[in-house]
Amino acid sequence: MADEPRIFIGKGEAPVELLLRYGNRHGLIAGATGTGKTVSLQVLAEGLSEQGVPVFLSDVKGDLSGMSQAGEAKPKLQERATEIGLAEYSMKPSPVIFWDLYGEQGHPVRATVSDMGPVLLSRLLDLNDTQEGVLNIAFKLADDEGLLLLDFKDLRTILDYVGDNASELKGEYGNISSASVGAIQRSLLVLEQQGAEKFFGEPALQLTDLMRTTRDGSGYINILASDKLMQSPRLYATFLLWLLSELFEELPEVGDLAKPKLVFFFDEAHLLFDNAPPSLIDKVEQVVRLIRSKGVGVFFITQNPLDVPDKVLGQLGNKVQHALRAFTPRDQKAVRTAAETFRQREGLDTEKAIMELGVGEALVSVLEDKGVPAPVERTMVRPPSSRIGPATLQERQAVMAASPVGPMYDKTVDRESAHEMLKKKVEEETKDAEREKAEETERKEREKAEKQKGRGSNRMGYFESFTKTVIRTIGSTLGREIIRGVLGGRRR
Repeated sequence: MADEPRIFIGKGEAPVELLLRYGNRHGLIAGATGTGKTVSLQVLAEGLSEQGVPVFLSDVKGDLSGMSQAGEAKPKLQERATEIGLAEYSMKPSPVIFWDLYGEQGHPVRATVSDMGPVLLSRLLDLNDTQEGVLNIAFKLADDEGLLLLDFKDLRTILDYVGDNASELKGEYGNISSASVGAIQRSLLVLEQQGAEKFFGEPALQLTDLMRTTRDGSGYINILASDKLMQSPRLYATFLLWLLSELFEELPEVGDLAKPKLVFFFDEAHLLFDNAPPSLIDKVEQVVRLIRSKGVGVFFITQNPLDVPDKVLGQLGNKVQHALRAFTPRDQKAVRTAAETFRQREGLDTEKAIMELGVGEALVSVLEDKGVPAPVERTMVRPPSSRIGPATLQERQAVMAASPVGPMYDKTVDRESAHEMLKKKVEEETKDAEREKAEETERKEREKAEKQKGRGSNRMGYFESFTKTVIRTIGSTLGREIIRGVLGGRRR
């Protein structure tokens, strides 16, 4: 349909536009460093926001924070807009909400330990099978005992409790190795030193807050500050996988919509798959394949399309490929792979074009009517309307001060959970043990006193009896002597 909502990406031989109803069919933005991936991401995010679709993206270099500010009308941008026939090109900011796992450059993003679950935590802590088994026991015990696992304190405390009571728990939960408990605690300490403890706690992120729209109907662009987070790549990848999994678990099935509920941009996507076990890659593939029916689109951004496993790459219908350099055999393979994933256009040598693209140029193929990939188009990508480059600290703070979610997330909540409950339980058990010990000591002392009293009573009774006997004896003898004296009896 000619009037169907769409996003203008740029122009090749013809305008290149993404149909909004195919925004949930996932995509890939790839290319070497400095070839324009960030601008392509920015253009797509702006277009989705203008059409009322909320966006979540990670800002690994800090460049994307400038989307909160109007761009500067530079001559080169105006020239590009004129060249591709962009008649209505104006500078304006996008509605932005800043987030940060560390709570420094955005509103804190938190999840509870229970929300993360033992599987993703094991991945985050790089645990072996035995250690993962112990972690599963800790979660099962907490569930059976009604203990809330919210933050790092809760996780540490439940692990200490499991280790201290391993022999009692063995019958119901299986063997619990003290060495495994120690290894998990050491991994938690490393993670804590990286600042990850700030991620676990409450108030936990509500997914609905990522799907907000403004009063005029524009979708908010949620920007996760990831420049510091990238120093802990395992935490970065685990968090984004957790977020995808939560969206998959919580959102209802909606089928194909006129526009997505949310589009998710995963920058530095290779971190999700590096050294990941096959089971985790299968999980990612499952989520990517099925989350489309929840109305969520996912775009992976990476330098090399080979960074994305084939099972996931096959799910990506919308592709923006910037220039690649073929300096090594692996680079050459990447060029061939990228070229082969496109629907070829007659007269265009895709493999050759990938190595010739200039900055701001890309090979683009999007899904057209009936979900069929359009032939690849060598495209001049349109300039964004928001700023290309970072926002200043003052600009970021102003955006955060006006944020609709700040009052809900900026203050930490620490309610009673496993740490406090187990601490109270241990204190009560200690008091009970001390009371029983005191009562036992008192009983023994009482028994000892009674025994000593009994022995004293026996000695006194003997003494009294002996005394009476002596007195009677003396009395009898003396009496006889007196009588004999009176009566004149003979003395012996």
